[in-house]
Amino acid sequence: MAQSLERMQWFNEPEQWRIEKDSLLMDVTPKSDFWRISYYGFTVDDAPFLYALRGGEFEVKVKISGAYKSRFDQSGLMLRIDHENYIKSGIEFVDGRYNLSTVVTHHTSDWSIIPVEHPIPFVWMKAVRRLDAVEVFFSFDDKEYTMMRNAWLQDNHPVMVGVMGASPDGNGFRAKFENFSVKHVPDLRREQWLKSNSESND
Repeated sequence: MAQSLERMQWFNEPEQWRIEKDSLLMDVTPKSDFWRISYYGFTVDDAPFLYALRGGEFEVKVKISGAYKSRFDQSGLMLRIDHENYIKSGIEFVDGRYNLSTVVTHHTSDWSIIPVEHPIPFVWMKAVRRLDAVEVFFSFDDKEYTMMRNAWLQDNHPVMVGVMGASPDGNGFRAKFENFSVKHVPDLRREQWLKSNSESND
């Protein structure tokens, strides 16, 4: 089902933002980011993030675009338990090139990218939380999705899920998020239990 943007909450609310129909327009806060310790030696947790709280297993999807200008300008999805445990994934602008980027943080952050050979007007991002894992996908047409990361995230714990933008080196930029949705996916543990129970009764 669709998640109403108006009912979502801000973590680090930006100065300028608005909701139009099913789209969020955000002026990303300058000099903001989510990152913990590794390589750079600092921790920042001050970028804007609009989220809803979800439990169980779910799929979240959004279409993102942005007027990226400075190195490390980024926008995308975020799944967050707390300041030491989160996953963010989307487009990141690095040295004049677009990259499909994922940062996974469990006390310290790591970073992986898939370079894109040409500028892209938008990208669809999708994350599927199942058990203790999150699968992250991208698409350029909302039809064919390619997995870019499978990462651990604690299960049996509510997750803050939504959209974020960051501009660590820059003075901010305009990001747009369209058609944001979250939907339940079947509980694999229950399906496996039912299947096992059925087989044992045959």
